[in-house]
Amino acid sequence: MKSLSNSMKTYKALMDAGDMPEAYRGLMQYLMRLRTYFADHYPDYTVSGSLYFGYMDMSYFSVAPAALKKRGLKAAIVFLHETCSFEIWLSGVNRKTQGEFYELFSTYEWHYGTICVPGKGVDAIVSAPLVSEPDFDDLDALTSKIERGTNAFLDAVYCF
Repeated sequence: MKSLSNSMKTYKALMDAGDMPEAYRGLMQYLMRLRTYFADHYPDYTVSGSLYFGYMDMSYFSVAPAALKKRGLKAAIVFLHETCSFEIWLSGVNRKTQGEFYELFSTYEWHYGTICVPGKGVDAIVSAPLVSEPDFDDLDALTSKIERGTNAFLDAVYCF
């Protein structure tokens, strides 16, 4: 494992190159626009008021249709920095709710994504991929793919 000092030298070199700050800023701007898109196009959803920027591990915002919200659930549209991919996670408003729904999903057959075993740092009950190789040159098409995947995931949760 590198020392923090060595890691910071690498970090500074990447920052000096200019691509990393530009990419991160562009990604965060896109995620904020995507959050606004969901808030504008799905007025019956509770969409988080802000974006969780993260520690360059994940960035996300949540959407909670009324049917999920009344059960203490929400969905998170998540960008995973390490894989540069989008996923959707179903999570509970607290650990108790998350545990109860983990048991429910574990007891019955769930075929849409992965059931996540509860543990420290695990925020999802179930997760599913949305876009594994996003094309950031066509943001409208990317938004459309994320929207379709989100709706399909939510439909699967409702049916379950």
